[in-house]
Parts: sequence; structure tokens; C-alpha cells
Amino acid sequence: MSAPIALCCGEPAGVGPELAAKAWHELRDSCPFVWIGDPRHLPADTPIGELSDPQEAARLSASAMPVLRHDFAAPALPGQAEPSNAQGVIDVIRRAVALVQDGSVSAICTAPINKKVLVDGAAFGYPGHTEFLAALAEREHVVMMLASDQLRVVPATVHIAIAEVPTALTPDLLRQTIRITAHALKNQFGITQPRIAVAGLNPHAGEGGLMGQEELSWINSLVADLDGQDCTLTGPHPADTLFHAAARDRYDAAICMYHDQALIPIKTLDFDRGVNVTLGLPFVRTSPDHGTAFDIAGKGIANPTSLIEALKLAQRMAAIT
Repeated sequence: MSAPIALCCGEPAGVGPELAAKAWHELRDSCPFVWIGDPRHLPADTPIGELSDPQEAARLSASAMPVLRHDFAAPALPGQAEPSNAQGVIDVIRRAVALVQDGSVSAICTAPINKKVLVDGAAFGYPGHTEFLAALAEREHVVMMLASDQLRVVPATVHIAIAEVPTALTPDLLRQTIRITAHALKNQFGITQPRIAVAGLNPHAGEGGLMGQEELSWINSLVADLDGQDCTLTGPHPADTLFHAAARDRYDAAICMYHDQALIPIKTLDFDRGVNVTLGLPFVRTSPDHGTAFDIAGKGIANPTSLIEALKLAQRMAAIT
């Protein structure tokens, strides 16, 4: 019997706990997971089964949501962040990583965190989940992928100002991003010969230098050098023609140069089903592609689709890895 997925509770005052309960109601034993957190933070009507060994999750999942208890400092009021719970959120992530590293769980799925709360309550020293997980796994460089059934995109640069992108986007960064993506497509998505399309940095991929020099000065040659090394690589392509249906049929993932170039198309095509996947870790990690949503927490209207898709993708990836 395969090990279950560890679902980290995330910010307890956000939508994470109620989405976890909704995901369990939808998935039951078709995708066993164990929720790590304080049972007090779950919706009151959630049938839970506390366990000490994650391997018990498969047995419990049909009738109760498996919970690995992790006591927090305080109760949680939906929409009202409690800084004293910040250390608990961090410790749950650490615990999940320890469990996946020793084989007790097959993958990690993380509910959203709120960085400001973690900084205020526990002096959290990382920009977000991804960087913290990379540090715990002792990996210097990891890559963010947004994935759905319609599209997979990888931004080479992520949460920086657009003015900083041309400087941050170096040949070494793009080369690492391409190689990590190709390795993950092959070893975590089961694609024998991955096809990767690289978007240009400038409009029309520079149009022969009329709209920017980066494509001519180094991107073209880097793509040509890496083509055939673990993947079929094409580009740089004009980004404005890379995401229509016929173009998407020609690649398995698109490498984009900056955040919005990647995220606008996938959120337009498949807003509710997009999943955040961290590539380059020694284990599978997925996450829903949304935040803590304090404004709707506890109202029962939060959509669990992205979390459900994140759990299902983690299950598929863990089976391949």
C-alpha cells in the first residue's frame, strides 16, 4: 500500500482548514491524505480520525478525515490572524518534510500561508513556502511550475519588479531552469522525451533586435545548445503566440521569462484548477494556486477545486517518482 500525502494545514485563520475538509469529502479513499494541524482549527462538523502513524490514513479515509495532531498555541478565528500560531505553521511544514524524507508519506501538499503573519509571529526568514522547503531540503535552486490539464508554465524569474527582470535573467538561471524542468517532466510527470518551448523576453522575441537584444545576444544560442540535452527545446518564441490551442499542442511545458508572462495564460485558461508545483526538490510538493483568502474564511464559500487538483497531482507524481 502506498504512503499517503501529507497535507500541511497552512494559515489556520484562512481558508485552508475548510478546504481540507471539503477536499476529504470529495476524495475520501481515492486519494488518501493525512492533514497535519490542530483539530480545533477544522470545521466543527468534520469527522476526523486522529492517528499516530500516517500509514493508517488509507484505512481511515473512507469514513473520517485522517489527522496527525499538531497542537498550536491558540484557537483560530476565521479571517483573524493570530501571530502566536505562526510557529505552529512553520513547525508543521518541518514535520511534513521529515515525514516525506523518511518515507512515511509519499508527497507534500501545502495549504496557503500568510508571510506577514509568520514574520510578525515567528520572525520567518524566507520569502515563502518554496524557499523554506528548498532550505529544508538543502537545495540551492528550485523552480516554480503552475500546472493544469491545459497548460504547464515555468517562470524563470518570479516575484521581482519587471524592471529587474533583464538583470536577474542570466544565462545560468535560464539554463538551470530548463534543466530542472526537463528532469521533472521526465522523472515526475513520466514524459519520456519532454518538449519545452521557451518564450522570448521581448515583444515578438525581439524581432531581430528591433525590440530588444537579449534574444540575439544570448537566448537564441542557449536554446540551441540545450536542444536535445534531456529534452526537445524550441524558441525563443514570441509570447503572444505561444498559448493558443494549436501552439500548446506542440510542447509539454513553456519556460517564461517573468511572473506574469507565465501566470496570466494559465489563470486565464484554467483559473480554478491551476496547481503550484515545486520542481527541483528531492520529493514531490504541490500547492493550490491561491492565497489564504481571509476575506471569505469561515463563510463556507471557498472553492476547493485547486486543492483537490493539487492533491490528485501529488498522488500521480508520487506514483511515478
